[in-house]
Amino acid sequence: MQKRRDFLKTIGGAAAGAYVAGRGLPALAQRGGARGGGAPAPAGPRKQKTIGGAAAGAYVAGRGLPALAQRGGARGGGAPAPAGPRKQISIGGRRVTVIDVHSHCTVDGVAEVVKGTPFERQAGGRALGADRIALIDSEGIDVQVLTINGYWWWEIQDRGLADRVVRAQNEGLAKWVSDHKDRFVALTSVSLQFPDLAAQQLDYGVKQLGLRGATVGGHVNGESLSDPKYDPFWAKANELGVIVFMHPGGAVNIVKDTAWKARGDIGNIIGNPLETTYFGGGYLPSYFQRTEVAYDVRGNAMCANKKHPREYLKTNIMADTMVLTDEGLRHLVAEMGISQVVYGTDNPLNWPVPVEMIVNHSTLTNDEKIQILSGNLMKLLKITTPATA
Repeated sequence: MQKRRDFLKTIGGAAAGAYVAGRGLPALAQRGGARGGGAPAPAGPRKQKTIGGAAAGAYVAGRGLPALAQRGGARGGGAPAPAGPRKQISIGGRRVTVIDVHSHCTVDGVAEVVKGTPFERQAGGRALGADRIALIDSEGIDVQVLTINGYWWWEIQDRGLADRVVRAQNEGLAKWVSDHKDRFVALTSVSLQFPDLAAQQLDYGVKQLGLRGATVGGHVNGESLSDPKYDPFWAKANELGVIVFMHPGGAVNIVKDTAWKARGDIGNIIGNPLETTYFGGGYLPSYFQRTEVAYDVRGNAMCANKKHPREYLKTNIMADTMVLTDEGLRHLVAEMGISQVVYGTDNPLNWPVPVEMIVNHSTLTNDEKIQILSGNLMKLLKITTPATA
C-alpha cells in the first residue's frame, strides 16, 4: 500500500495542510456549517482597492499588529462584523476573486448527538450563521473554505458514536454549502481513531455530500499519521484525488511535553508550526535544507520517499499566507514557489492576515498576487464559478 507521502499535497496552516491526493504532503482548505437563518448582507456600492491603477491601501498590511486594525480587531470573542456591502478587491484595475483556505467553524446538531455522554461539554463554539457572511463580506473574501478543526472527537472509542458525531458535522457543512453555493466550500471531518471508518466517511463526504477533501490534526491521540495503520485513509484520499487539510491538534512529544507547557504560549508559537505545516508552511520553508542534507547523508532519513524532498516541497506541499509580514511572505514564495502559496486567514480568529497584505505586497507581481488570492485554490479545490458580485 502506498505511503501517505506518495499522494498528499499540503497547504500550511497551524498543523495545517491540505493534501492533493496523488502528490505528496499536507495542503489546506476549509469551510462551513448549517445555515443560521439570517439573510446575507445586502448588496451595495463596491469599495475598490487597486494595484497598478488607482491608489492602493494606506499601508502594507502584514507588518505586525497594526494590520489587525484592517480586520476590525480581534474577532475571537468580539462583536460580529457589521452588515454592509461586500468589499471588492482589485489588482491592476481588475476585479479579482479572493478565496480564504483557512477558517474555523462548527455546525448545529452535534450537541444533540453527544447529549448525555462524557463528551457533551465539548460541543459548541463558532457555529455558522449570518454573521459569518457579514464578516467575510467586510474583509473582501468571496469564497471561504470551511473546516471543523479542533472538534475531531478522536478520543471517542465508541465506533457508533464517533460515526454519528462526524456525520452530523459533515451533513451540517453540506447543508450550509448548499444554502450558500457561491460563497463556501467545505472539507469533511473523519474518525481517524478508526482508520477504515475514516476512509468510508471521506468517501461518503466527497461522493454524496459534495465536500472537497478532509481535515485532520497533526496526530491522532499522540500517534503519528505516518503509522501504517492509517494507510486505508490515505489510500482513499489518493483514490478520490482530494486534499487533506492538516491543522494542529496540540503539539505532543516533539521534544518534551513539559517544554510546550511552559509560559509564553510556547506550545502554540513553536509547537504548532512544528507539528504541521500551517502558518506559512511552519518549519519547512525556513529549515528545509536540513531535511535535504539529512536525506543525502543519513540513511534513516530517506523514509519511503520516491523523490528528493525538494521535489515534494515544490510540487506537493502548499502553504498559506499566515506569515504576518511582507518579508515573511517574500521568503515563503522564494522557497516554495508561487504555485504552492495560498491565501489563508485562520478566520474568525484574530491573526492579522488581511487581503491588503497580499494586495499591497512590495515584491510580488500582480499575476502572483492573483495566484495567491484565488488562482491556486481554484485549481486545487475545483472552484470554477466563484462569486465576485
